[in-house]
Amino acid sequence: MTYNDIRKLFLEYFESKGHKIVPSASLIPNDPSLLFTVAGMVPWKGILQGTEPAFAPRVADSQKCLRAGGKHNDLDEVGFDGRHHTFFEMLGNWSFGDYFKQEAIEMSWDLLTNVLKLDPAKIRVTTHFSDDESTEIWRQVASKEAIRMGDKDNWWSAGDTGPCGPCTEMFYDFGEHIENEDDRWVEIWNDVFMQFDRDANGNLTDLPNKNVDTGAGLERWAAILQGKTDNYETDLFMNLIHATEEIVGVKKTAKNFSSFKVIADHMRAVGFAIADGVIPSNTDRGYVIRRILRRAMRHGQILGHKGALLSKLYPTLIKEMGDAYPELKKNEKHVIEIITNEENAFADMLQNGMKLLESELPKLNTKILTGDIAFKLFDTYGFPLDLTQMILRDRGLDVDVAGFEKCMTQQKERSRADTKGTRTLWESRTDLSVTDDIHKYNPTEIEAKVLAILKDGEFINSAKPGDEVEVALDKTPFYGTQGGQVGDSGEFKGIMQITETNRAGNIVIHKGKLISPLHVWDDVIPVVDEQIRLQTARAHTAAHLLQAALRIVLNDDVEQRGSKVSPNSIRFDFSFGRAMTVDEIAKTEKIINDWIVAKIPVETKFDTPIEEAKKLGALALFGEKYGDKVNVVIAGDISCELCGGTHIKNTGDIIRAKINKEKSISSGIRRITMSVGDLAK
Repeated sequence: MTYNDIRKLFLEYFESKGHKIVPSASLIPNDPSLLFTVAGMVPWKGILQGTEPAFAPRVADSQKCLRAGGKHNDLDEVGFDGRHHTFFEMLGNWSFGDYFKQEAIEMSWDLLTNVLKLDPAKIRVTTHFSDDESTEIWRQVASKEAIRMGDKDNWWSAGDTGPCGPCTEMFYDFGEHIENEDDRWVEIWNDVFMQFDRDANGNLTDLPNKNVDTGAGLERWAAILQGKTDNYETDLFMNLIHATEEIVGVKKTAKNFSSFKVIADHMRAVGFAIADGVIPSNTDRGYVIRRILRRAMRHGQILGHKGALLSKLYPTLIKEMGDAYPELKKNEKHVIEIITNEENAFADMLQNGMKLLESELPKLNTKILTGDIAFKLFDTYGFPLDLTQMILRDRGLDVDVAGFEKCMTQQKERSRADTKGTRTLWESRTDLSVTDDIHKYNPTEIEAKVLAILKDGEFINSAKPGDEVEVALDKTPFYGTQGGQVGDSGEFKGIMQITETNRAGNIVIHKGKLISPLHVWDDVIPVVDEQIRLQTARAHTAAHLLQAALRIVLNDDVEQRGSKVSPNSIRFDFSFGRAMTVDEIAKTEKIINDWIVAKIPVETKFDTPIEEAKKLGALALFGEKYGDKVNVVIAGDISCELCGGTHIKNTGDIIRAKINKEKSISSGIRRITMSVGDLAK
């Protein structure tokens, strides 16, 4: 049976048992604690923990999973055995308060032995030592005496407190000829019975709704059903490997099999992740995918291949898995463009970095490359530490990892010192009680009191005319630079010209030159420059319209990756794998200006609960952390975003928008600059 046959059989079996068949969730989880969807239960976490309602009592799926970052990381093991993968498929059937242990175990055993025709004698089962019920069910259903295990092996929990319960696992015997017990007895299915709620004291009480959470690795099933002991010798992987042989011009042998395994595995991880919207980058999940892609490229070079590899292999992935996962074909052009850009960038990086490495190796007195050189390779040429280690390992050399990490720490400390400036001094003032949200109500002039004055790195009680100072007030109408929007400018009436407004925590810092004396506790009248604020608000709302237009013209996967909104211009960074065409730029600009002419109302919902904002469909900035309450800016039915900035009340107030330039700033990241209002000529 092929992968497609097994997947289809599994889903059809559970459909016949009343389960609703649902498509796989994205590899990008709706869970800030995870980089990727690492298990079949991740998409159902809210339902299983009781924080979300179940949409069906019984569900079955084949879930895409990726373990290559954070604590869920199998990357370094891939290629060296027949079991580990970065990307894998988890078959699962789920009961949300419907059936429980009896029916779950009966269906597991029925499918394994009566449908898949596995030899019952080759299946071993385990249960938790406290779970007499499951143990007895196995005796009745399969005449199996379960092996009783402890919490580490047969108990599932969401954390120290909350939903938890025992599980029963099924293992398959690959044969006495395999000496390693872990390779001989391989787990092929796990049924988790979520039946208890655990409190802070460790006490267990019954949950009102008991759930079943199961998982079965498709790759392991395929190996069993195709008579293989190595997952990479099954049909899906061998077809990817044969396609790789054609591209690299080298046949698979026992000696080079590891490199073919790495390439086949990493093709799936990279292809699926990018199709789901992950853009290779130097941070977070983007860095993980870039690292996986470059590891595959390096193994291509070990096979003697130069040039494009995964971009040429991607059509084979579509052929093998596109019917089950149509997003692969739907996003083919986009994925290949991004992979091609990454492959070209890797080739340039490798060429330049290898020059430095080759010049340094003859200078070594030991078989260890110094940490500062390894860091220079990383900092200057983009060489990840593991790539340097891989290259040196082939030559019998190693890297001073501790020295590398010391250089990395020093750079981070320098970076923090360079960027914080006087902000650290303001953040140390925990005694200041400040109201910094007056700008929400769009006043431009209020009465306030001076709380602190900073001059030349020291807090002072008074300052004289001509002094350049930073001032904090008990409340202010000024918007301090935040979320990509530059701060307001204006004046303390008759006392100080405000040229720059920044933030340190909840403190708005007013920076400028005094024209009159100023003392702590003085009463002042802060006045915002209304014209500059209006022009900035025009620009910020236009930036929201720009993102909405890009998602129409390009695709819904476009994500904002940064911005700078100022009165003079808008700088908008977004994820996309190629340069925009002239027609695409013109179309984007036209859509924005059509919305401006339509005079669409713009509303800001302040202090909205985050869950309510999600229900509204509000877009969030990639990588940004949000609190329990957020501000949501809504422009008719065309744009809905989480945003704390200042905005106009009607798109017509923007007057006009003009895209000035579109360019690349890094692999997979583009930048648009745009003008609005009278500056849009």
